[in-house]
Amino acid sequence: MSPRPLALVTGASSGIGAHLATVLAERGHDLVLVARGVDRMEALGEKLKAAHGVAVHVVGLDLTSIGAGARLEAELAARGLAVDVLVNNAGFGLRGRFVELDAARQMEMIQLNVTVLVDLTRRFLPGMVERKRGGVLNVASTAAFQAGPYMAIYYASKAFVLSFSDALAIELEGTGVAVTCLCPGPTESEFANVAGMSDSPLFKLNAPMSAEEVAQQGVVSLLGGGGTVIPGFANKLGAWGAGMAPRSVAARLAAKMQPPS
Repeated sequence: MSPRPLALVTGASSGIGAHLATVLAERGHDLVLVARGVDRMEALGEKLKAAHGVAVHVVGLDLTSIGAGARLEAELAARGLAVDVLVNNAGFGLRGRFVELDAARQMEMIQLNVTVLVDLTRRFLPGMVERKRGGVLNVASTAAFQAGPYMAIYYASKAFVLSFSDALAIELEGTGVAVTCLCPGPTESEFANVAGMSDSPLFKLNAPMSAEEVAQQGVVSLLGGGGTVIPGFANKLGAWGAGMAPRSVAARLAAKMQPPS
């Protein structure tokens, strides 16, 4: 029997990340779970090992810390682990006026949502290409499809993730490595509380999807050959509308859905 493929999932302690790990385990992947919340990842790992017989490796790491990507790569190499599937899920948002939000926290958002994602992809993708198999799943957002006043950095970071993923997908054609960009809308997770979005019209007027359903669609796409995935009809319609409308109109609509608190 050939060894199971190994999936590395960042931001795996809760929400979409934990469900992505669960779906991958259900589909026969061993796991490396990476986040700061070690206790929650260990509990999830024990559950997945018992339910699916997979191996689960937990790495407690603040991915925004200096040299985090290099330390993670070295740790996996020391354990003899080669990553077959990279899931770049870690990220967060902040709601408020750009000039009023904490500057250091906004730079940390860029670091996690953009720089860490690119760093880990550059570290683990070459091995997949060499082995002629594997995949990268980048978690973006429906925010990627328009500018987002009062969440300016978050929306811009997710636009980067979408553009980066689309470009990689073409570069990797014929290599055996798939790329999926998962673009969820409002989702039942800790994101809204961290971002200060729970009381916004965006979450009040739109029934959030379950993180489990979002994760299922992302993994199905990745294992089926990749592509951009927007879970939910309303979210697909919103992304299409944002692309069709003048950019200033789409941005003003976004502003109304998430006014500063």
